[in-house]
Amino acid sequence: MSTLRGPAPHSSPADLRHFLGLCLGSLGVVFGDIGTSPLYAMKECFNGVHSVPATSANVLGVVSLIFWSLTLVISVKYLAYVMRADNRGEGGILALMAMADHGQRKTVRLGLVTALGLFGAALLYGDGMITPAISVLSAVEGVEIAAPDMQRYVVPVTIVILIGLFLFQRRGTAGVGAVFGPVMLLWFGVLAALGVMWIVREPTVLAALNPHYGFDFFVRNGGKGFLVLGAVFLCVTGGEALYADMGHFGVRPIRWTWFALAMPALVLHYFGQGAVLLRDPAAASHPFYSMAPSWALYPLVGLATLATVIASQAVITGAFSLTRQAAMLGFLPRTRIAHTSASEIGQIYVPAVNWLLMLATIGLVLGFGTSSGLAAAYGIAVTMTMVITTLLAFVVARRRWSWPLAAAVGLTLVFLVPDLGFLGANLIKIADGGWVPLAVGAIVFAAMATWNRGRAVLSERIRARTVPLDRFMKASANTTRVPGTAVFMTGNPDGTPPALVQNHQHNHVIHKTILLLTVRTEEVAWVKKEQRLQIDLLPNGFVRYRAHFGFMEDPDIPKLLSENPPPHYDPETTTYFLGRETVLAAGGMARWRVALFSFLARNAQRATAFFGIPANRVMEIGADIEM
Repeated sequence: MSTLRGPAPHSSPADLRHFLGLCLGSLGVVFGDIGTSPLYAMKECFNGVHSVPATSANVLGVVSLIFWSLTLVISVKYLAYVMRADNRGEGGILALMAMADHGQRKTVRLGLVTALGLFGAALLYGDGMITPAISVLSAVEGVEIAAPDMQRYVVPVTIVILIGLFLFQRRGTAGVGAVFGPVMLLWFGVLAALGVMWIVREPTVLAALNPHYGFDFFVRNGGKGFLVLGAVFLCVTGGEALYADMGHFGVRPIRWTWFALAMPALVLHYFGQGAVLLRDPAAASHPFYSMAPSWALYPLVGLATLATVIASQAVITGAFSLTRQAAMLGFLPRTRIAHTSASEIGQIYVPAVNWLLMLATIGLVLGFGTSSGLAAAYGIAVTMTMVITTLLAFVVARRRWSWPLAAAVGLTLVFLVPDLGFLGANLIKIADGGWVPLAVGAIVFAAMATWNRGRAVLSERIRARTVPLDRFMKASANTTRVPGTAVFMTGNPDGTPPALVQNHQHNHVIHKTILLLTVRTEEVAWVKKEQRLQIDLLPNGFVRYRAHFGFMEDPDIPKLLSENPPPHYDPETTTYFLGRETVLAAGGMARWRVALFSFLARNAQRATAFFGIPANRVMEIGADIEM
């Protein structure tokens, strides 16, 4: 399990090198989003839509709020608590939902836990749109300080960089993955160096370590101070990535990298930005770039742009992984997924998601124009997801860890109070553009819920029409048998597949070996090899296979059959029979949902490609199903 990765006591030098390699890799992938937040977080507190003047008291108050937000939300909530929810080594909100709802999802309609998890996952697509836009745009805006005449080129250059980023996705990250870690190591080193340089000049900023300054900030600024929390929250965006990417690197490397490098660098840098503002409140328009000497400005813009591209890469890859998990768990239709690495299973490319994200990201850059404009829309989707993560973690603590109610409620409230505070402060952003990620989340949630319910209703309709297997075997006992193996894929392992009944009725023959194959996706990331397959040998040449895959696995049916061949199996003479249903509205769901389900079904990846079945060995048998 990934939670065990990392050097054990008295580990060998090779183990230590492997562990350090994982730490460096996590620095390049996991911490990119939160690591580039200094480009815009402090700026929005003092120069954003709902900002406060950069007085000494306000600066110390904001720096204190940022420090304690990083400590409570990232260090305590995610690193120490949420990442204990290890779904066979995998993390992320869908993995957490699967743990919380394990064994509970029995009906056609979504339960509360599943609905919460789906909505949180849907909101992450809105985050995936805004993060590349605001990150790259805020980095490129640095040229305005050195050359104000270049301002008109900021948006075009940003769009060119984003187009290049999304075009690159088809090649995968394997080729440049080794570069990501060292570049981000340099980035965090520069953040820390700039911070130390300014803290030495203005050491009074260290007083912000005292949480009193944070409380005093709210007392003095009242409602306006509360709204500044929406900008303070930008310093912890990317917290979900720490959990979502847990399976790629393991818990220990991520924790060590955060406490040993990422957090110290961020804290030093934010305190350094505070020192700059204590010296020069006018630097509030660009506190990040105001820290750099004039000779270092252009190199810093270049490094910041590279860091934001890497951060965006991680968010885009996260959207790919989220889509894959949702499809495997039955919340999105099958979609084409390309593996971009022969050795790293997590490196995938989802063309449909890639191009939709590219169009949405470019549209956001054109629509908002500046990083401050995007910051006004950024945060509300992420805060909602963090609230949902806290609630799901509570369910896991009760159902899976068997925590006492008082302990689970008490700790949940500790995290929920700041989560709800951040959410309340961000709600004001709805009118300023926050509706965009919420609208995207609502659309994705409607698609997920409709697809899940549609599949359940469709399965019930098919089950109601299914002929019991023993009755079919009796009816077909004297039917002519033709050589070869016929594989009938069915969602109901106990009944006769409708495609088998129709084939028998029309052709009046059946194959010598009839394999009834049911594929189940379990609510765990990986299924152990010994739990992969159940085989039942039935009379009259019938064989029943029940195959189990995790939501992070790719079902390869020909490989499964080759490793576990049925009697008389020959892959060259095996025919796969698949049902292809046409959905008709009949009151089982609202008409608009039937139309949406039909649209998703028509555009889903063909089962042959999804299950790795050779297209020239497949026969599809159609049927009309009323829903």
